[in-house]
Parts: sequence; C-alpha cells; structure tokens
Amino acid sequence: MNPTAQKASASVLAQLFEPIRDDLRAVEREFARHVQSQVSVIPAIGAYVKDGGGKRIRPAVLLMAARMAGYSGDRAVLYASVVEFIHTATLVHDDIIDEAELRRGREAAHARWGNHLAVLFGDFLYLKSMSLALTQDNLEIIRLLCDVTLRIVEGEIYQLTKVGDVELSEEEHFDIIRRKTAHLFAGCARIGGMLAPTTAAQQEALWEYGLNIGMAFQIVDDLLDFTGEQEHLGKPVGGDLREGKVTLPVIHLLARGDSRAQALVRSVVRTREASRDQWLELCALLAQARSIDHARRAAVEFVERAKLALHVFPPGAAREALLFLPDYVLARDR
Repeated sequence: MNPTAQKASASVLAQLFEPIRDDLRAVEREFARHVQSQVSVIPAIGAYVKDGGGKRIRPAVLLMAARMAGYSGDRAVLYASVVEFIHTATLVHDDIIDEAELRRGREAAHARWGNHLAVLFGDFLYLKSMSLALTQDNLEIIRLLCDVTLRIVEGEIYQLTKVGDVELSEEEHFDIIRRKTAHLFAGCARIGGMLAPTTAAQQEALWEYGLNIGMAFQIVDDLLDFTGEQEHLGKPVGGDLREGKVTLPVIHLLARGDSRAQALVRSVVRTREASRDQWLELCALLAQARSIDHARRAAVEFVERAKLALHVFPPGAAREALLFLPDYVLARDR
C-alpha cells in the first residue's frame, strides 16, 4: 500500500473510532494518575514512556468491543487502562531483553535510566495493573487478566529458548506470537464483551477476533523488519534477525532449501551482524522465494478470520469500526 493510502487508512480509523476518543483520553489520564509515587523516578519514567506515543490499539479494541456489546459505563475505561499498563510493562521489559536502544525513535527507558530501574518499573506497572483491576472486584475478569499476563511471560521465555534457532518451525513461531502478542488483543476484546450481558458465543467470538488481529499485527511487525523504513519504525530495520530471532519470512525462506540463504541466515544469526551487502542479498533472496508474500498472505488470512468472528453481532457503528481495524493493521508502516 502506498503512503497516501496508509494515511487515508489512519484517517478513516480515527473517524471510525471517534466515539471513543474521549475514553482514550481518559485512559491517558488514568495512566498518568496511577504512575504517581513519592519515589520521584517512577512518575518520571512513566511520563517519559507515555509521551513516547503509541496508537493505544489494545485499549481501543476493549472500548469499542464494550460499545458493540452495549456497554457504556466507566468500567471500560478502567479496564482499558489496566491493559495499557500490562502492554507498557511488556514493552519496557522486552527492550531490556532485546538490548534495544530505541523505542519509537527515542531512547528506550532502560537506555536512559539503566536496566535495574527499568526492570523494577516494569514490575511496578504489572502490579499496578492488577491493583487497579482489583478495585472492581470482578473475579472472572481478574482471572482472565492474570491468565493473559502469564501467557505473555511464557511467550517471552519460550522465545528466549528459541533465539538463534534457525530450525524454528512456523507453528513454533505462531505459538510464540500467540502468547506474546495475540492473547492480550484477545483479552481486550473479550473483556469488552464481558462488561455487557453477552452470550458465551459472543464472548468467544470476541476472543477469536482479538486473537486473530493480534496474530496479524505481529506478522506485519515481522514484515516491517524487512520492508519498513527506520524513520517510520523508530528503530533500526533488520533488528530481529540480528538479535537471533527467526521470524515468518525467514522461516519460509529457509524451508525452500536454498544453500546460499541457509549460509547467509546462519551467519547473521551466529555473528549478530549483517553488512549492508549481506542485508541487500537477504532481502533479494526473500523476494525471489516470495517469502514476503507468504508472510503477508498469512497476515491476510488472520485478518479475514478476525472479521468473520464479528458476524455474531448485529451491524452498527462499533462493529464497522472493529471490522475496519484489521485492514488498518495490514496497512500500517510502523
């Protein structure tokens, strides 16, 4: 998709999500309010992380799912704030594990404050999220949030055991991203439905919607590591492979059995370095094997599954917005 179409997609998304604009602003305020502490470095890191931007897609999914299900109370903002705390905690910890110096074009939190403080700040966010959820005393939602958070951590651990593994299969990779990324999207959608008198089938449909959006979101993220531009991504391209992470395009390329591709990928993974010539050659091999196309087709399949899941709900503005969101995920360039 060309840049003009991408901007148009973002514009349409903003228009469709206009009904929850004030709620998203309330989520921002809740985040700022709940990172306050007498330990001054905590709100300082919190403000820095919050000001780093982000599209707040996960809270938006929860808020719009709640509207589609017929709920319009204050608890949607509270739980949207909870999932934003969880998501932010994962970003802070992921950057430390990946030794990433940049996050959205700025110094990552650990690069500015050091690993020790950043780890503890991430822990603070996790505990704050559960503390906030407990104010509502909804055991079913709290249980879901705990389960999703545990799966995220399991996914991170599982991925670490697979770093440098060029034999990683597609299903193993899907299992990692299902845990690390997709389950939080699924939890957001389901919680939105749990706030209203929805049926078990509708709640399951929301889970499937979120899960498939999350899968597509991460696959597109994998693709951007090869097709994106650094000024858009806010981080260097090619970082995944240089960190020893084999993602879907590379898994597909290696499955073709080309000896040059095998040698090149193994070299980058082993040395954690790639010269400009090596990177250009790798991108050419990916194009030749249609590995980028393969990964994009996988993302499209997940997007179609997400859309299909929502047909258990009647038509309306909220459903229209949620049906458009998967297309926006496919079109994003950062």
